[in-house]
Amino acid sequence: MTPAPAKEPTVPGLDRLIANHQGQDAPMYAKRWRYYRNAVRRAGGQDTPAQAEGLPDRLRRTGDRQREVVIENDIAWRVQTLVDYMFGKPVGVRCLHAEPERAALIQRFLTAVLEVNGGTNLLQDTALLGTVYGHVDLMLRVRGGGPYNLADPVDAVSRFIIEPVEAPRGIPALADDDYRRLCSYVLRVPMPGEARKPSLTERVRGQLLGHAAASSAQRAQYRLQVWTADRVVDLVEDKPGDGYRQISVARNRLGRIPVVHIQNLPQPLSYNGLSEVESLIPLQDELNTRLSDRANRITMQAFKMYLGRGIEQFTERPIAPGQMWHTDNPDASIQEFGGDAQSPSEDAHINDIRDAMDKTSGVSPVAAGVLRGKVGNLSSQNAVRLVLMGLLARIERKRVTYGMGLQRLCELILHAADVYGVLPNTPEERRICIDWPDPIPENQREQLDLARRKIELGVPRQAVLNELGYSELGTEQANNDKE
Repeated sequence: MTPAPAKEPTVPGLDRLIANHQGQDAPMYAKRWRYYRNAVRRAGGQDTPAQAEGLPDRLRRTGDRQREVVIENDIAWRVQTLVDYMFGKPVGVRCLHAEPERAALIQRFLTAVLEVNGGTNLLQDTALLGTVYGHVDLMLRVRGGGPYNLADPVDAVSRFIIEPVEAPRGIPALADDDYRRLCSYVLRVPMPGEARKPSLTERVRGQLLGHAAASSAQRAQYRLQVWTADRVVDLVEDKPGDGYRQISVARNRLGRIPVVHIQNLPQPLSYNGLSEVESLIPLQDELNTRLSDRANRITMQAFKMYLGRGIEQFTERPIAPGQMWHTDNPDASIQEFGGDAQSPSEDAHINDIRDAMDKTSGVSPVAAGVLRGKVGNLSSQNAVRLVLMGLLARIERKRVTYGMGLQRLCELILHAADVYGVLPNTPEERRICIDWPDPIPENQREQLDLARRKIELGVPRQAVLNELGYSELGTEQANNDKE
């Protein structure tokens, strides 16, 4: 990085861009993550789950008595199930170049870069962030510091770093005439060990204005990294409200912003995608409310209570088998009340909420392994697909956006490899196809029979072997056939 003199950055509209992100988008993203994570925080001497913020006031506190709260996180397991079905198995990366030997080299290079960056774990993290926030960005960085071994490009793959950027940390600056084109990209980078304590004036303002002053003081704990097509600018804010100071600038050798944007589900005319969590938040609040109401009802009615009249020391002697009271008061009485009672409408309402969450998310309890008697005989694979039809349809829809994102990521990796001289290639050689495995476990004999029929129909042998998970075997066979 080349040091630059301290001056105001030449990034148009940076302050307005960050203010809009912090004021509008960041709180929305934070709420989605809180509902997915449902982390327990300590407040008022009690541990409170994050989803408790959606409960009505009557359940939070009634007078001096804290009412019983029941939180059942139905969002997390649905999100995890979607991620498991999306990237539970490794995906195949196949180069579409006409020459088998060249295609095998490119495919081996791309596979090595993905594996160094986590492989399936990287894809699962990407899908998790996209599912929760609605979209995720993948940033590619290339570390320098020495000559590359051009004889074997795989030796240089460790210098290619793929970083998933969650929505609260990445701020896109879009073109005015095209919402899909990035003019610049702002990355909020934490500054460890440089957290600044608020001054006395800021603490007083924080008490008077609430969280506004505290959030402005927290902005000093971050530095900004602004990426454009020709340079990378590092900025820092010394004091809140004083603007940003440019501390370094470097040339962007790639000639393009190294960011691949992936929408979780497509949303027309919008940079942001559709989040799986956003539509479930109202239903989750309603479910938690009804479960808490039922818990309070059971607490009051599950145990029998007694009202004693005219009996001395009634409260000091417990109700127990063989316990006797005596009194000379002819008007004395003991009245029994309470006890649990059925509430069919309450149970039906809770079941309706769960069914609504199943339809909204496309994930039913069967997908998570919760089998009930009504699902019938699932010995047939077609029966399983019929039960999971909603989930499989959503998975196929998500594979369109994530598949296109992975193709653009591979194209970006090959472009960087060409620029840095690791693996010189042409744009024609960057055509990549993603081979997705079947999310439903299939019979091995049926799989082999289907593969044989595909080869007889003329499907390329390499593509069939990739579907079966034998990509290396297909590469060796292609080389043997060429020899």
